[in-house]
Amino acid sequence: MANGTLTIKRSITVRAVVTPRWKEDAEREISTALAGSDAQLAQLEQEGQQLIDEIRRQSANPLDPRVQDQVASVQQQVAAKRAELEEQKRQMLEQQRQVRDLEMEQVVEQGQIESLCEVRVGDSLVDKLQAAVLVRDGVIEAIEGDV
Repeated sequence: MANGTLTIKRSITVRAVVTPRWKEDAEREISTALAGSDAQLAQLEQEGQQLIDEIRRQSANPLDPRVQDQVASVQQQVAAKRAELEEQKRQMLEQQRQVRDLEMEQVVEQGQIESLCEVRVGDSLVDKLQAAVLVRDGVIEAIEGDV
């Protein structure tokens, strides 16, 4: 704390102006994530089935209750992971719908970045922490708040 100042880390809100390019980029990102989610689901199903087949193949008696318990456990794990992935996919589809519904020139919150700032006695901490950057197609248009 030199000269009565302190350097702190803060989150800065990134706001974006909706433009045709922004919408295209956002939709492409979501479509890529959806395709990845579909691939994960397919891989999960395949690996789950392979594991079940392997458990049955290694067993002398596939109808043994212990084998059935192992198979049921794998099936439960696969079902839980499938439900999680399907929920993520549902959320992505909702985001995609929301992006399509956005009006041009509307300002939306795009995320957070971190930065360092100096504070000193007498500064308003609330003002120092409420910084934001406004971007249009990746170019900073405005810096809002106490920098």
